[in-house]
Amino acid sequence: MITNKDQKALQNKIFLILVIFSGVMVLLAGRLLWLQVFDNSQLDTKNLSQVKEERKLQSPRGTIFDRNGNPLAISIVTRSLYADPKMIKQSPEEIAKLIAPYTRIKEETIVKRLQEDTAFIWLDRMMDPDKSKAVDQVIKDNELVGLDFVNESRRFYPNGNLLAQVLGFVGTDDKGLDGLEMQMDDTLRGGTTKELIATDSHGTAIFGSVLSQFLPEKEKSITLTIDTTVQFIAERALDKAMADTKATGASIIVMDPKTGEILAMANRPTYDPNHFDKGNDNSYKNRAVTDMYEPGSTFKPLTASAALASGKWTVDTVFNDTGSFVVGDHTIQNWDGEGNGPVRLLEILKYSLNTGMAKLGITTGKEIMDKYLRAYGFGKATGIELPGEAEGQLRSLDDMSQLDLATISFGQSVNVTPLQMVQAFSAIANGGKMMKPHIIKSINNPDGSEEEITQDMSAGQPIPEDVAKTILDILEKEVSEGGGNKAAVDGYHFAGKTGTAEKLDPEHGGYLKGRYIASFIGMGPVEDPRFVTLIVIDDPSGTYYGGQIAAPVFKDIMSQLVRYFQLSPSVTREKDLKGQSDTRPAKPSVEKAPDGSVIIPDFTGWTTGEVRDWLHDAGLQFAPDGTGYAVSQDIPAGGEAEAGEAVTVYFKR
Repeated sequence: MITNKDQKALQNKIFLILVIFSGVMVLLAGRLLWLQVFDNSQLDTKNLSQVKEERKLQSPRGTIFDRNGNPLAISIVTRSLYADPKMIKQSPEEIAKLIAPYTRIKEETIVKRLQEDTAFIWLDRMMDPDKSKAVDQVIKDNELVGLDFVNESRRFYPNGNLLAQVLGFVGTDDKGLDGLEMQMDDTLRGGTTKELIATDSHGTAIFGSVLSQFLPEKEKSITLTIDTTVQFIAERALDKAMADTKATGASIIVMDPKTGEILAMANRPTYDPNHFDKGNDNSYKNRAVTDMYEPGSTFKPLTASAALASGKWTVDTVFNDTGSFVVGDHTIQNWDGEGNGPVRLLEILKYSLNTGMAKLGITTGKEIMDKYLRAYGFGKATGIELPGEAEGQLRSLDDMSQLDLATISFGQSVNVTPLQMVQAFSAIANGGKMMKPHIIKSINNPDGSEEEITQDMSAGQPIPEDVAKTILDILEKEVSEGGGNKAAVDGYHFAGKTGTAEKLDPEHGGYLKGRYIASFIGMGPVEDPRFVTLIVIDDPSGTYYGGQIAAPVFKDIMSQLVRYFQLSPSVTREKDLKGQSDTRPAKPSVEKAPDGSVIIPDFTGWTTGEVRDWLHDAGLQFAPDGTGYAVSQDIPAGGEAEAGEAVTVYFKR
């Protein structure tokens, strides 16, 4: 029997237990409230301390467009394969054997990575879609645990190797490693997305758990001055030249002389930036801006312009060419060793006479020559928005001997880059005003608006307008009548100069025997020059003269560009031609007399190309005199010429 005393004691015990329990509950609730509300940062810190890996994922990189809005470099979403070695159930060897056929890393490397003491490792980044799809299927078919994918941005070049050296390429972590991708990395590069992966008490990753994420701002894009069609035409012509000449390298630049905009820049050998790991240092090289070479005869018009501008030489100055010219104890000879008698500047350039150019240089003097060549931009970089541009080499006045001055005048003892040559010749094509080359047209904001537009910039006026016009006229004759005739484009007037230079020996000095650089630089159409184009062919096999192997490349490119830009053919008559109607003369078919001789038509008003083609079809030889449009002929209209006979036709601009 429970007494009142016992019952009271029991109640006291129960009350004490309830008090204690209530106290504990209050303490727990208070602690929870403190942790959740007042001291949550400490808990977060402890929680985050369990994180084993921080993923760093790049957002899409800015797009590079050509001048017409065609994409040249874009970022695409790809899948990257990762694993948690702590979660895998199959052996690393078994997993590696299953997925290795579809990854870019070897089977033994996969095994090694899966054996690491970590909760997160990359297996293959930015996989090709077909490869990631295949691995995904392997994971499902074999019920592999601990492997998964994450989306990442990967650089893609839709045109393959087109413009490869200019564009460059991007590494795995979205860092530009060459070309514009490297030069403009700060502008193009997307931000980094950070993902912190939570793990349990055993260090096992809780997949899909993202504790923090920092998203970057949307990227900017860049529009280039490059025209994809012009680039394609140039690269196709360069490929043909490489195949025909078996050269070790080559480059082409096409620039608008009025603006300095680079329309095309191509180099060989080349590579595909989508697979840059298969390229090498030689194929990565942008020869157009990094290579230095002695330009040879293509340099002669520039030194001639300096002599004219300074007044030290005139177009009527007569030089008696004996075939050799002595400077100190050194004898300079023409390329063929022959003399040409009394010649003027037209003949000196037209026949590319080293003797005449040496005399011209000595007469001008080194101080004046140095002044003009530096005004042309030689000896310093142009400042184009591309990495690795060379400055070239121009001797200082103190180091320039009389022999140096003489040889510089015809393109030796001076090192230039292809881009410097194009810049200098823009002055010849643009009335003496030289334009700074540039390849970026604008930098664009994420919304498509233009943040920064590259302004066309003059690089100075090294020569007066009349001197530029004189040199341009002479160089037109080089193409229509001289050594550059293989650069002639039917129906159009182009000017240019051929060059053939011995290759320098970089190790021992001097020149490499039997090794040459062939080149041609051209401008036009001369009535309103739209293009300055340089072709440089390095170390060709067999024929090595610029007029034979570089000039035809110019013709190939220009023949297509005049059609692409819909440039009208050159007019076929001059205002001062008397008796001409306002209609274009019709070209008659070839007619023959009963004895088989050819009846000659009236060539008046025909272009050089039209006369040449007609005479060729008729089986006759063509002897042009002058350039421009036909004004007279040695065999009058209606006269007859025997098969194979030469017909002289006189032209005037």
